[in-house]
Amino acid sequence: MEPIKISLSDYVLSGGGFNGESYNHKSDPSVMLKLYFPGKIQQPLDEMNLARKVYDLGIPTPEPGEYVVTEDGRYGIRFHRIEGKLSYSRATGDHPEKVGQYAAEFAGLCRQLHSTRVDTSQFENVKDRYYRLLAENPFFTADEKEKIGRFIAGVPDEDTAIHGDLQFSNAIFAGDKKYFIDLGDFCYGNHLFDLGMVYLCCELSKEDYIREAFHMEKSTARAFWKAFVPAYFGPGMSQEEAVRQVRPFAGLKTLIVERDSNCPMPEFRAALDAVLS
Repeated sequence: MEPIKISLSDYVLSGGGFNGESYNHKSDPSVMLKLYFPGKIQQPLDEMNLARKVYDLGIPTPEPGEYVVTEDGRYGIRFHRIEGKLSYSRATGDHPEKVGQYAAEFAGLCRQLHSTRVDTSQFENVKDRYYRLLAENPFFTADEKEKIGRFIAGVPDEDTAIHGDLQFSNAIFAGDKKYFIDLGDFCYGNHLFDLGMVYLCCELSKEDYIREAFHMEKSTARAFWKAFVPAYFGPGMSQEEAVRQVRPFAGLKTLIVERDSNCPMPEFRAALDAVLS
């Protein structure tokens, strides 16, 4: 796919993350741009192709448009912009008194995603992704890697959709319409791999990070997780049992965090205690 050349002067910066930045079109409110940092060429193309396949599955996500390149050689993707959108993290931070409502809505969206069966020949198995991350990680010992690998292998397989980066900032709503965004890590497999990120964001992340990334106090993030559990699992699930099931999968996210930060993250590794003991 050949990228379409665009001028960044037509856009205004609206946000940023680990891999790049997002922009809104100055004159066309229906267009947004996800632009990767310099040097990343294949990644946006891969995400573009994946975004189209995910959209065609019927997963609620903004429609992808074109693969683009700017004058300075940065590559990205144009999407249909959802006007008036709010992420569930921003909405919760702005209105902490509604934390129960927003957690329940987010949980319903997650249940819908995790019940969507996929053609497994078209997407990556989440286990294969974690095996690769484990092999590439320079911070775990060989013995630790062997134990983590056994844990991953023992997780029951599922042929249903996984977001891959299920932060509550990666789900948005506008009115009664709800969408997932940033689906570059979309794959399939056991839903617990996804829920680990929800737990990590709400319970394991530090206060300063939660305030900066999710626009709320840690006490609010913890209240979000507490309300999320019965909304996702059902009222018969205790908080303790939910944590027992999900916590090791939050620990596995260490492999992604350490890849992106290039340093060990002991505060997240602690969630792997049951796996490494």
